[in-house]
Amino acid sequence: MGQGVAATARPAAVPRRRLILAAALMATFMPAVESTIVATAMPTIVGDLGGFRLFSWVFATPLLTMAVTIPLYGRLADLYGRKRVFFIGTGIFLIGTTLCGFARSTEMLILLRGLQGLGSGAIQPIAATIVGDIYTPAERAKVQGAISSVFGVAAVIGPALGAFLVEHVHWSVVFWVNLPIGAISIVMFALFLDERIERREHRIDYLGGALMVVGIGALMLALVQGVRLPTWQVAALVGFGVAVLAWLAAHEHRTPEPMLPLHLWRRRVLALSNFAGFGASATYMAVSSLLPAYVQGVMGGSPSLAGFVVGAASVSWMFASITAGRLMVRTSYRLTASIGGASLLAGALVLTRLDPAVSVLWAAGGSFLLGIAMGFCNTTFLVAIQATVAHNERGVGTGSQMFMRMIGMSAGAALYGAIVNVGVQRRLPGADDAVNKLLLPGLRRGLGTDEAARLADAVAQSAHDAFLAAVAIAAVTLLLALAFPRGLSPTRPATR
Repeated sequence: MGQGVAATARPAAVPRRRLILAAALMATFMPAVESTIVATAMPTIVGDLGGFRLFSWVFATPLLTMAVTIPLYGRLADLYGRKRVFFIGTGIFLIGTTLCGFARSTEMLILLRGLQGLGSGAIQPIAATIVGDIYTPAERAKVQGAISSVFGVAAVIGPALGAFLVEHVHWSVVFWVNLPIGAISIVMFALFLDERIERREHRIDYLGGALMVVGIGALMLALVQGVRLPTWQVAALVGFGVAVLAWLAAHEHRTPEPMLPLHLWRRRVLALSNFAGFGASATYMAVSSLLPAYVQGVMGGSPSLAGFVVGAASVSWMFASITAGRLMVRTSYRLTASIGGASLLAGALVLTRLDPAVSVLWAAGGSFLLGIAMGFCNTTFLVAIQATVAHNERGVGTGSQMFMRMIGMSAGAALYGAIVNVGVQRRLPGADDAVNKLLLPGLRRGLGTDEAARLADAVAQSAHDAFLAAVAIAAVTLLLALAFPRGLSPTRPATR
């Protein structure tokens, strides 16, 4: 038994509420810009530290640790208050990001990136939960547009800032950019967020938390590293993860205060939002993981051109989020979710028509449509969930949406990567090293014209197969959006 709190946010005056929102926006910006700025600097970092064979783990490790901790932080925020859990998570993240700049080997960097992930699992979900606490459902719909736009800003600022720091300062500084931002957000929440604390006893579900971390961690590891691990190891990880999660489900039904309240998933809006959020994120990975390789490897474009294509999604995502927030107040969750689902399907279909001979604007058009889809989908699903759950469930409800998005991204990246890798191997066995040369303009010129054409064709056909998989996922996501109850909106919430 532990002394806990049942915390509720006090109604905040408008100026104070705006300051709390500013702190939430800064908190959301930290992990968003961290991923883009580090991705830009990572080739230089690995070149300096060595250990290229471990390159993928530098990205996979924080993804794993963040994913497994998101549900835990969400539940703890419901039990012990938003501020306390946010401060702990952000503190861990800032310690990890500080130490990353002092890493002297890739192995050390991987461990410290894992520490970052352990903290960042608290930041975005709890920041979104705090916003849900201080705004009404109708106001949340508009405010979530501003929060979603943070990702678009990070996508533009991060790569440029990362490149500048690596070239003119040192790669370690890219990790320290977030230190003042994190410190300011902590101070602002401490000063302006006033929670009503009602102390009562809580029985902490330690076993449930441990089972959740182990089960989800095994499945995430299978997703992220499935292409690189032998088949029997992937099967063993999946089997182990499923068995542990089955144990978790049985345990949670018997626990008075479960770490993972499974009864929430019986609510139609929450379940639809989470599964559709998974599908939208998985589909969108066709932009993040496939389009740059297609533009550079198949179309022969430069890295900056690939950046332009991906950036089209960031721009449309930002404006679509704002539009979705305003539209759902006047209409319904079902309409805005369906617009997002339809845009998702349209964007995936556009990508299936990619051809080396078409203009790069066609690829940018598909990216733009998928950005619109994400703006409408993410805003709608999060607002719908927060309106469906009670205050003491809002942390875990918000965390469930963030978690499903991350799982969707991991699954999409793993699926598309596997399809392309298997496709290229089937068409051109043993062509891995040559494909690497195809993706780098300097090395591409060393390939013969015929060889480059064969490689580009193999990558193009394999990517087409992956885009078809994205179409299938997008179609299911649209069906889930259409299954939303009619008439529900931020001003007409679902009954619990």
